Amino acid sequence: MNDETTAGPALRVVGGGRGAGRTVWVVNGPNLGRLGSREPDIYGRVDAEELARRVAAWGGELGLDVTLKQSDDEATVMGWIHEAADRGIGVVLNPAAFTHYSYGLRDAVADLTARGGVLVEIHISNPSSRETFRHTSVISGVATGTIAGFGLDSYRLALSALAAR
Repeated sequence: MNDETTAGPALRVVGGGRGAGRTVWVVNGPNLGRLGSREPDIYGRVDAEELARRVAAWGGELGLDVTLKQSDDEATVMGWIHEAADRGIGVVLNPAAFTHYSYGLRDAVADLTARGGVLVEIHISNPSSRETFRHTSVISGVATGTIAGFGLDSYRLALSALAAR
């Protein structure tokens, strides 16, 4: 796994396609770089590096070439979504806190899906079962689909959905 971008941390985790598979980006929003140490009772004890290994394995099983990206910066995440739209790359997006208020990110996702792109919004926990302010997603209405509440398996399920399209 190598650093692929200067816009923020990115780990290229190539699946079993060895360059021949379809490219998919897994984009994580704020605080997800702190997996394993931040609120482990909600998000689990698996850290970001282990998540990258799992994403690589799941992508490999599905013949996908997966790049995992994470940023706490809203503009960086929006830039990645714009780039994915321009390049026709499927996206698994865990918008984290941006879920509830980032209309800029919502508009970037709307552009991607309006242009025929596929974006699956995911959440490790179930936002609807948490604090009231987490119940509304400004992203889900423009995402291709949403998967929430299955822990890290939410990523696996989303990759399966992208592979099937």
